[in-house]
Amino acid sequence: MRGVSGTLVGIAWDIWRAERGGPEGIARRQQARLAELVGFARSASPYYRHLYRDVPDDVADVRQLPPVGKRELMENFDDWVTDPHITLAKLKSELLSDLTQLGRSYRGQYLVVTTSGTTGEPAVLVHDRTSWVVVNLVVRIRERRTLVRRAEVRTFLRRGLRAAALVAGGGHFAGVVLTESARRRAPAIARRVRVFSVLRPLPELVAELNAFNPTILYGYPSAMTQLAAEQQAGRLRIRPVLAISSGENLSAAGRADIEASLGCRVTDRYLSSEVPALTSRCRLGSFHVNADWYILEPVDANYQPVPAGVTSHTVLVTHLVNRVQPIIRYDLGDRVTFAASPCLCGSPFPAVKIEGRAGDLVSFAAPDGRAVTVLPLALGTVIEETPGVRRFQAIRTGPRTLRLRLETEDGADREHVQTAVEERLGSFFADQGTATIDVEHSDEPPRADRSGKFRQVWSA
Repeated sequence: MRGVSGTLVGIAWDIWRAERGGPEGIARRQQARLAELVGFARSASPYYRHLYRDVPDDVADVRQLPPVGKRELMENFDDWVTDPHITLAKLKSELLSDLTQLGRSYRGQYLVVTTSGTTGEPAVLVHDRTSWVVVNLVVRIRERRTLVRRAEVRTFLRRGLRAAALVAGGGHFAGVVLTESARRRAPAIARRVRVFSVLRPLPELVAELNAFNPTILYGYPSAMTQLAAEQQAGRLRIRPVLAISSGENLSAAGRADIEASLGCRVTDRYLSSEVPALTSRCRLGSFHVNADWYILEPVDANYQPVPAGVTSHTVLVTHLVNRVQPIIRYDLGDRVTFAASPCLCGSPFPAVKIEGRAGDLVSFAAPDGRAVTVLPLALGTVIEETPGVRRFQAIRTGPRTLRLRLETEDGADREHVQTAVEERLGSFFADQGTATIDVEHSDEPPRADRSGKFRQVWSA
Protein backbone atom coordinates (compact mmCIF):
# COMPACT_ATOMS: atom_id res chain seq x y z
CA MET A 1 0.00 0.00 0.00
CA ARG A 2 1.52 3.33 -1.03
CA GLY A 3 -1.23 5.87 -0.45
CA VAL A 4 -3.03 6.65 2.77
CA SER A 5 -6.25 4.81 2.04
CA GLY A 6 -6.83 1.30 3.30
CA THR A 7 -8.04 -0.64 6.30
CA LEU A 8 -6.59 -0.54 9.78
CA VAL A 9 -4.95 -3.90 9.15
CA GLY A 10 -3.64 -2.73 5.78
CA ILE A 11 -1.99 0.37 7.25
CA ALA A 12 -0.49 -1.64 10.13
CA TRP A 13 0.86 -4.22 7.66
CA ASP A 14 2.44 -1.50 5.54
CA ILE A 15 4.11 0.08 8.59
CA TRP A 16 5.50 -3.34 9.51
CA ARG A 17 6.72 -4.08 5.98
CA ALA A 18 8.42 -0.69 5.59
CA GLU A 19 10.87 -1.60 8.36
CA ARG A 20 11.99 -4.59 6.31
CA GLY A 21 12.01 -2.97 2.89
CA GLY A 22 15.19 -0.97 3.40
CA PRO A 23 15.86 2.65 2.41
CA GLU A 24 14.77 1.98 -1.19
CA GLY A 25 11.34 0.77 -0.11
CA ILE A 26 10.93 3.74 2.21
CA ALA A 27 11.91 6.14 -0.60
CA ARG A 28 9.34 4.56 -2.96
CA ARG A 29 6.58 4.97 -0.39
CA GLN A 30 7.62 8.54 0.32
CA GLN A 31 7.67 9.58 -3.33
CA ALA A 32 4.32 7.94 -4.12
CA ARG A 33 2.65 9.53 -1.10
CA LEU A 34 4.14 12.92 -1.87
CA ALA A 35 2.78 12.84 -5.44
CA GLU A 36 -0.65 11.86 -4.14
CA LEU A 37 -0.59 14.57 -1.46
CA VAL A 38 0.45 17.34 -3.85
CA GLY A 39 -2.23 16.34 -6.36
CA PHE A 40 -4.87 16.36 -3.65
CA ALA A 41 -3.70 19.70 -2.20
CA ARG A 42 -3.86 21.31 -5.63
CA SER A 43 -7.40 20.12 -6.22
CA ALA A 44 -8.90 20.64 -2.75
CA SER A 45 -7.01 23.55 -1.14
CA PRO A 46 -7.40 27.00 -2.76
CA TYR A 47 -4.27 28.13 -0.95
CA TYR A 48 -2.07 25.39 -2.44
CA ARG A 49 -3.75 25.68 -5.83
CA HIS A 50 -2.56 29.28 -5.98
CA LEU A 51 0.84 28.57 -4.40
CA TYR A 52 1.61 25.77 -6.87
CA ARG A 53 0.40 27.54 -9.98
CA ASP A 54 3.93 27.55 -11.44
CA VAL A 55 4.97 24.14 -10.11
CA PRO A 56 5.27 21.29 -12.68
CA ASP A 57 2.37 18.85 -12.83
CA ASP A 58 4.57 15.89 -11.89
CA VAL A 59 6.50 16.54 -8.68
CA ALA A 60 9.34 14.06 -8.29
CA ASP A 61 11.26 15.93 -5.58
CA VAL A 62 9.84 17.76 -2.59
CA ARG A 63 12.41 20.53 -3.20
CA GLN A 64 10.45 21.55 -6.30
CA LEU A 65 7.83 22.97 -3.91
CA PRO A 66 8.06 26.32 -2.10
CA PRO A 67 8.39 26.27 1.70
CA VAL A 68 5.57 27.64 3.86
CA GLY A 69 5.44 29.26 7.29
CA LYS A 70 2.99 29.22 10.15
CA ARG A 71 2.01 32.87 9.83
CA GLU A 72 1.11 32.78 6.14
CA LEU A 73 -0.83 29.56 6.56
CA MET A 74 -2.83 30.93 9.48
CA GLU A 75 -3.53 34.14 7.56
CA ASN A 76 -5.01 31.95 4.79
CA PHE A 77 -6.56 29.36 7.09
CA ASP A 78 -9.96 29.05 5.38
CA ASP A 79 -8.28 28.53 1.99
CA TRP A 80 -5.66 26.21 3.47
CA VAL A 81 -8.09 23.59 4.82
CA THR A 82 -9.75 21.26 2.31
CA ASP A 83 -13.10 20.78 4.03
CA PRO A 84 -15.27 23.80 3.06
CA HIS A 85 -17.33 23.33 6.24
CA ILE A 86 -14.31 24.27 8.35
CA THR A 87 -13.45 27.92 8.95
CA LEU A 88 -11.26 29.49 11.60
CA ALA A 89 -14.19 31.53 12.90
CA LYS A 90 -16.34 28.40 13.28
CA LEU A 91 -13.58 26.50 15.03
CA LYS A 92 -13.10 29.31 17.52
CA SER A 93 -16.81 29.75 18.24
CA GLU A 94 -17.90 26.10 18.15
CA LEU A 95 -14.90 24.36 19.73
CA LEU A 96 -11.87 26.32 20.83
CA SER A 97 -13.73 28.79 23.03
CA ASP A 98 -15.37 25.96 25.00
CA LEU A 99 -13.11 23.95 27.33
CA THR A 100 -15.87 21.41 27.91
CA GLN A 101 -15.21 20.28 24.33
CA LEU A 102 -11.60 19.25 25.05
CA GLY A 103 -10.81 15.99 23.31
CA ARG A 104 -14.09 15.84 21.39
CA SER A 105 -14.01 15.26 17.63
CA TYR A 106 -14.99 18.26 15.55
CA ARG A 107 -17.81 17.46 13.12
CA GLY A 108 -17.43 13.86 14.28
CA GLN A 109 -14.20 13.27 12.35
CA TYR A 110 -11.44 15.80 13.15
CA LEU A 111 -9.13 16.32 16.11
CA VAL A 112 -8.22 19.99 16.62
CA VAL A 113 -5.31 21.33 18.67
CA THR A 114 -3.72 24.72 19.18
CA THR A 115 -0.05 25.48 19.59
CA SER A 116 2.46 28.28 19.47
CA GLY A 117 5.57 26.25 18.67
CA THR A 118 9.18 27.40 18.67
CA THR A 119 8.56 30.28 16.28
CA GLY A 120 6.14 31.95 18.69
CA GLU A 121 3.43 32.15 16.04
CA PRO A 122 0.13 30.57 17.23
CA ALA A 123 -1.51 27.91 15.07
CA VAL A 124 -4.73 25.93 14.91
CA LEU A 125 -4.16 22.41 13.58
CA VAL A 126 -6.78 20.02 12.28
CA HIS A 127 -6.06 16.29 11.90
CA ASP A 128 -8.26 13.80 10.07
CA ARG A 129 -8.99 10.22 11.15
CA THR A 130 -6.49 8.54 8.87
CA SER A 131 -3.62 10.65 10.14
CA TRP A 132 -4.42 9.61 13.73
CA VAL A 133 -4.71 5.96 12.73
CA VAL A 134 -1.19 6.21 11.30
CA VAL A 135 0.08 8.03 14.43
CA ASN A 136 -1.26 5.37 16.80
CA LEU A 137 -0.06 2.44 14.70
CA VAL A 138 3.40 3.88 14.03
CA VAL A 139 3.97 4.43 17.76
CA ARG A 140 2.69 0.99 18.73
CA ILE A 141 4.62 -0.90 16.06
CA ARG A 142 7.92 0.97 15.90
CA GLU A 143 8.30 1.61 19.63
CA ARG A 144 6.91 -1.72 20.75
CA ARG A 145 10.23 -2.72 22.37
CA THR A 146 11.60 0.67 23.39
CA LEU A 147 8.84 2.87 24.85
CA VAL A 148 7.94 0.47 27.69
CA ARG A 149 10.21 -2.37 28.76
CA ARG A 150 9.07 -5.83 29.82
CA ALA A 151 10.05 -5.35 33.44
CA GLU A 152 8.05 -2.11 33.50
CA VAL A 153 5.00 -3.88 32.09
CA ARG A 154 5.19 -6.39 34.95
CA THR A 155 5.40 -3.53 37.44
CA PHE A 156 2.37 -1.84 35.89
CA LEU A 157 0.42 -5.10 36.16
CA ARG A 158 1.32 -5.30 39.85
CA ARG A 159 0.89 -1.65 40.84
CA GLY A 160 -1.64 -0.46 38.28
CA LEU A 161 -1.39 1.95 35.36
CA ARG A 162 -2.02 5.59 36.31
CA ALA A 163 -0.73 8.21 33.87
CA ALA A 164 -0.29 11.89 34.72
CA ALA A 165 0.04 14.39 31.87
CA LEU A 166 2.19 17.33 32.98
CA VAL A 167 1.12 19.91 30.42
CA ALA A 168 -0.33 23.41 30.22
CA GLY A 169 -4.06 23.33 30.90
CA GLY A 170 -6.68 25.89 30.05
CA GLY A 171 -6.61 25.48 26.28
CA HIS A 172 -6.86 23.04 23.40
CA PHE A 173 -3.17 22.22 23.51
CA ALA A 174 -2.03 18.93 22.02
CA GLY A 175 -1.14 17.19 25.28
CA VAL A 176 -4.48 18.12 26.86
CA VAL A 177 -6.55 17.24 23.79
CA LEU A 178 -4.91 13.83 23.35
CA THR A 179 -5.33 12.99 27.02
CA GLU A 180 -8.96 14.09 27.14
CA SER A 181 -9.68 12.29 23.87
CA ALA A 182 -8.43 9.06 25.45
CA ARG A 183 -10.48 9.72 28.60
CA ARG A 184 -13.63 10.16 26.54
CA ARG A 185 -13.24 6.73 24.96
CA ALA A 186 -13.85 4.70 28.12
CA PRO A 187 -14.54 5.22 31.84
CA ALA A 188 -11.65 2.87 32.69
CA ILE A 189 -9.22 5.11 30.85
CA ALA A 190 -10.72 8.23 32.45
CA ARG A 191 -9.95 6.81 35.90
CA ARG A 192 -6.35 6.01 35.02
CA VAL A 193 -5.29 9.01 32.92
CA ARG A 194 -5.46 12.65 34.03
CA VAL A 195 -4.17 16.08 33.07
CA PHE A 196 -2.22 17.90 35.77
CA SER A 197 -1.84 21.46 34.59
CA VAL A 198 1.59 22.98 35.16
CA LEU A 199 -0.18 26.34 35.38
CA ARG A 200 -1.45 25.38 38.84
CA PRO A 201 0.40 26.67 41.92
CA LEU A 202 3.12 24.18 42.78
CA PRO A 203 1.74 23.18 46.23
CA GLU A 204 -1.63 22.32 44.66
CA LEU A 205 0.04 20.35 41.87
CA VAL A 206 2.11 18.40 44.38
CA ALA A 207 -0.96 17.61 46.53
CA GLU A 208 -2.92 16.39 43.51
CA LEU A 209 -0.09 14.16 42.34
CA ASN A 210 0.36 12.69 45.82
CA ALA A 211 -3.33 11.76 45.86
CA PHE A 212 -3.25 10.25 42.35
CA ASN A 213 0.10 8.46 42.84
CA PRO A 214 0.91 8.10 39.12
CA THR A 215 3.01 5.25 37.77
CA ILE A 216 3.67 7.11 34.48
CA LEU A 217 4.52 10.78 34.00
CA TYR A 218 4.52 12.37 30.58
CA GLY A 219 4.94 15.97 29.50
CA TYR A 220 7.39 18.82 29.90
CA PRO A 221 10.82 17.90 31.31
CA SER A 222 11.03 21.30 33.03
CA ALA A 223 7.93 20.31 35.02
CA MET A 224 9.53 16.97 35.92
CA THR A 225 12.69 18.78 37.03
CA GLN A 226 10.61 20.99 39.29
CA LEU A 227 8.84 17.94 40.72
CA ALA A 228 12.17 16.21 41.26
CA ALA A 229 13.15 19.04 43.60
CA GLU A 230 9.83 18.67 45.45
CA GLN A 231 10.46 14.92 45.80
CA GLN A 232 13.92 15.60 47.24
CA ALA A 233 12.41 18.05 49.71
CA GLY A 234 9.93 15.41 50.85
CA ARG A 235 6.82 17.32 49.80
CA LEU A 236 6.16 15.12 46.75
CA ARG A 237 5.80 11.42 47.54
CA ILE A 238 5.21 9.47 44.32
CA ARG A 239 6.85 6.35 42.85
CA PRO A 240 6.55 6.49 39.06
CA VAL A 241 7.86 3.62 36.97
CA LEU A 242 8.44 5.62 33.80
CA ALA A 243 8.69 9.30 32.81
CA ILE A 244 8.26 10.29 29.15
CA SER A 245 9.32 13.83 28.34
CA SER A 246 8.37 15.87 25.28
CA GLY A 247 7.83 19.47 24.24
CA GLU A 248 11.26 20.69 25.35
CA ASN A 249 14.88 19.56 25.23
CA LEU A 250 15.84 17.04 27.90
CA SER A 251 19.46 17.53 28.92
CA ALA A 252 21.65 14.71 30.21
CA ALA A 253 21.86 16.46 33.59
CA GLY A 254 18.09 16.89 33.69
CA ARG A 255 17.53 13.23 32.90
CA ALA A 256 19.94 12.15 35.63
CA ASP A 257 18.32 14.48 38.18
CA ILE A 258 14.80 13.24 37.42
CA GLU A 259 15.84 9.58 37.48
CA ALA A 260 17.71 9.96 40.76
CA SER A 261 14.96 11.92 42.51
CA LEU A 262 11.89 10.09 41.23
CA GLY A 263 13.51 6.66 41.02
CA CYS A 264 12.27 5.84 37.53
CA ARG A 265 13.56 5.50 33.99
CA VAL A 266 13.28 8.65 31.88
CA THR A 267 12.88 8.63 28.12
CA ASP A 268 12.03 11.40 25.69
CA ARG A 269 10.22 11.82 22.40
CA TYR A 270 10.59 14.25 19.52
CA LEU A 271 7.28 15.17 17.98
CA SER A 272 5.13 18.20 17.37
CA SER A 273 1.46 19.08 17.13
CA GLU A 274 1.88 19.38 13.35
CA VAL A 275 3.56 15.98 12.88
CA PRO A 276 2.69 13.85 15.94
CA ALA A 277 4.60 10.65 15.02
CA LEU A 278 7.58 12.27 13.33
CA THR A 279 10.20 10.06 14.98
CA SER A 280 10.58 6.81 16.89
CA ARG A 281 13.36 5.88 19.31
CA CYS A 282 15.47 2.79 18.75
CA ARG A 283 16.97 0.45 21.36
CA LEU A 284 20.18 2.52 21.32
CA GLY A 285 18.31 5.75 22.11
CA SER A 286 18.55 7.40 18.69
CA PHE A 287 15.63 9.23 17.09
CA HIS A 288 14.70 7.83 13.68
CA VAL A 289 12.50 9.78 11.27
CA ASN A 290 9.40 7.82 10.18
CA ALA A 291 10.26 8.78 6.63
CA ASP A 292 7.55 6.64 5.03
CA TRP A 293 4.92 8.99 6.51
CA TYR A 294 6.81 12.25 7.09
CA ILE A 295 9.57 14.12 5.25
CA LEU A 296 12.10 16.02 7.36
CA GLU A 297 14.44 18.44 5.57
CA PRO A 298 17.31 20.16 7.41
CA VAL A 299 17.95 23.50 5.70
CA ASP A 300 19.98 26.68 6.08
CA ALA A 301 18.64 30.22 6.50
CA ASN A 302 17.87 30.36 2.75
CA TYR A 303 15.98 27.05 2.83
CA GLN A 304 18.82 25.26 1.03
CA PRO A 305 19.57 21.69 2.15
CA VAL A 306 22.43 21.06 4.57
CA PRO A 307 24.41 17.80 4.49
CA ALA A 308 24.34 15.07 7.11
CA GLY A 309 26.51 15.90 10.09
CA VAL A 310 25.78 19.64 9.83
CA THR A 311 23.28 21.32 12.17
CA SER A 312 20.49 23.05 10.29
CA HIS A 313 19.24 26.61 10.71
CA THR A 314 15.69 25.26 10.71
CA VAL A 315 13.83 22.22 9.43
CA LEU A 316 10.98 21.72 6.95
CA VAL A 317 8.41 18.98 7.51
CA THR A 318 5.87 17.39 5.18
CA HIS A 319 2.99 15.37 6.60
CA LEU A 320 2.22 12.73 3.95
CA VAL A 321 -1.05 11.58 5.54
CA ASN A 322 -3.24 14.44 6.72
CA ARG A 323 -5.62 15.59 3.99
CA VAL A 324 -7.89 18.06 5.79
CA GLN A 325 -5.02 20.50 6.40
CA PRO A 326 -2.05 19.63 4.15
CA ILE A 327 1.34 20.40 5.69
CA ILE A 328 3.94 20.52 2.92
CA ARG A 329 7.47 21.89 3.45
CA TYR A 330 6.39 23.62 6.65
CA ASP A 331 9.01 25.55 8.64
CA LEU A 332 8.95 23.85 12.04
CA GLY A 333 11.61 26.10 13.56
CA ASP A 334 13.80 23.46 15.20
CA ARG A 335 17.49 22.87 14.52
CA VAL A 336 18.39 19.28 13.66
CA THR A 337 21.41 17.26 12.59
CA PHE A 338 21.08 14.12 10.48
CA ALA A 339 23.53 11.34 11.33
CA ALA A 340 26.37 11.01 8.84
CA SER A 341 26.37 7.20 9.11
CA PRO A 342 23.69 4.53 9.68
CA CYS A 343 22.65 3.87 13.27
CA LEU A 344 24.18 0.71 14.75
CA CYS A 345 20.68 -0.49 15.64
CA GLY A 346 20.22 -1.47 11.98
CA SER A 347 17.12 0.65 11.35
CA PRO A 348 16.59 1.68 7.71
CA PHE A 349 15.12 4.99 8.87
CA PRO A 350 17.44 8.03 9.09
CA ALA A 351 18.70 8.99 12.55
CA VAL A 352 18.55 12.62 13.68
CA LYS A 353 19.61 14.75 16.65
CA ILE A 354 17.37 17.63 17.69
CA GLU A 355 17.79 21.04 19.24
CA GLY A 356 14.18 21.86 20.08
CA ARG A 357 12.67 24.22 22.62
CA ALA A 358 14.80 24.99 25.65
CA GLY A 359 12.99 24.72 28.97
CA ASP A 360 15.18 26.38 31.56
CA LEU A 361 13.38 27.20 34.78
CA VAL A 362 13.11 30.84 35.85
CA SER A 363 12.91 32.08 39.44
CA PHE A 364 11.27 35.09 41.06
CA ALA A 365 11.32 36.37 44.62
CA ALA A 366 8.67 35.49 47.19
CA PRO A 367 7.60 38.10 49.79
CA ASP A 368 10.00 36.53 52.32
CA GLY A 369 12.89 36.64 49.85
CA ARG A 370 13.05 32.94 48.97
CA ALA A 371 13.05 31.90 45.32
CA VAL A 372 9.88 30.69 43.58
CA THR A 373 10.57 28.61 40.48
CA VAL A 374 8.24 29.11 37.52
CA LEU A 375 7.95 26.92 34.44
CA PRO A 376 8.66 28.90 31.25
CA LEU A 377 5.87 27.14 29.37
CA ALA A 378 3.41 27.96 32.13
CA LEU A 379 4.41 31.61 32.13
CA GLY A 380 4.33 31.70 28.33
CA THR A 381 0.89 30.15 28.14
CA VAL A 382 -0.57 32.86 30.39
CA ILE A 383 0.77 35.51 28.01
CA GLU A 384 0.00 33.91 24.65
CA GLU A 385 -3.57 33.04 25.64
CA THR A 386 -4.35 36.70 26.29
CA PRO A 387 -6.72 37.94 23.56
CA GLY A 388 -4.89 40.13 21.07
CA VAL A 389 -1.41 38.62 21.55
CA ARG A 390 0.14 37.27 18.37
CA ARG A 391 3.72 36.70 19.50
CA PHE A 392 5.70 37.51 22.62
CA GLN A 393 8.98 37.19 24.46
CA ALA A 394 9.30 37.40 28.24
CA ILE A 395 12.72 38.10 29.75
CA ARG A 396 13.32 37.83 33.49
CA THR A 397 15.59 40.79 34.24
CA GLY A 398 15.62 40.42 38.01
CA PRO A 399 13.96 38.56 40.90
CA ARG A 400 11.04 41.02 40.82
CA THR A 401 11.07 42.24 37.20
CA LEU A 402 9.94 40.92 33.83
CA ARG A 403 10.40 42.59 30.46
CA LEU A 404 7.87 41.86 27.71
CA ARG A 405 8.16 42.17 23.95
CA LEU A 406 4.66 41.94 22.50
CA GLU A 407 3.39 41.69 18.96
CA THR A 408 -0.37 42.20 18.84
CA GLU A 409 -2.97 40.97 16.38
CA ASP A 410 -3.97 43.24 13.54
CA GLY A 411 -6.64 45.64 14.74
CA ALA A 412 -5.98 45.01 18.45
CA ASP A 413 -5.61 47.96 20.82
CA ARG A 414 -2.01 47.60 22.03
CA GLU A 415 -2.52 49.42 25.33
CA HIS A 416 -5.58 47.31 26.09
CA VAL A 417 -3.65 44.10 25.32
CA GLN A 418 -0.74 45.20 27.51
CA THR A 419 -3.10 45.91 30.41
CA ALA A 420 -4.80 42.53 29.98
CA VAL A 421 -1.44 40.74 29.97
CA GLU A 422 -0.37 42.57 33.14
CA GLU A 423 -3.61 41.56 34.90
CA ARG A 424 -3.27 37.91 33.88
CA LEU A 425 0.38 37.83 34.93
CA GLY A 426 -0.50 39.44 38.24
CA SER A 427 -2.99 36.67 39.00
CA PHE A 428 -0.55 34.00 37.83
CA PHE A 429 2.32 35.24 39.98
CA ALA A 430 0.02 35.62 42.98
CA ASP A 431 -1.09 32.00 42.59
CA GLN A 432 2.56 30.92 42.37
CA GLY A 433 3.32 32.71 45.64
CA THR A 434 5.75 35.35 44.37
CA ALA A 435 6.09 38.94 45.45
CA THR A 436 4.64 41.61 43.17
CA ILE A 437 6.46 41.36 39.85
CA ASP A 438 6.98 44.58 37.90
CA VAL A 439 6.17 44.12 34.21
CA GLU A 440 8.05 46.38 31.82
CA HIS A 441 6.85 46.67 28.21
CA SER A 442 9.66 46.94 25.69
CA ASP A 443 9.40 48.87 22.43
CA GLU A 444 11.38 46.07 20.76
CA PRO A 445 9.38 43.49 18.82
CA PRO A 446 9.89 39.76 19.44
CA ARG A 447 12.91 38.51 17.50
CA ALA A 448 15.15 35.50 17.02
CA ASP A 449 18.59 35.42 18.64
CA ARG A 450 21.88 35.38 16.75
CA SER A 451 21.61 31.64 16.13
CA GLY A 452 18.20 32.11 14.52
CA LYS A 453 16.44 30.46 17.46
CA PHE A 454 13.24 32.07 18.74
CA ARG A 455 13.10 31.86 22.52
CA GLN A 456 9.93 32.87 24.35
CA VAL A 457 10.90 32.87 28.04
CA TRP A 458 14.37 33.17 29.56
CA SER A 459 16.48 34.93 32.18
CA ALA A 460 18.74 37.76 31.12
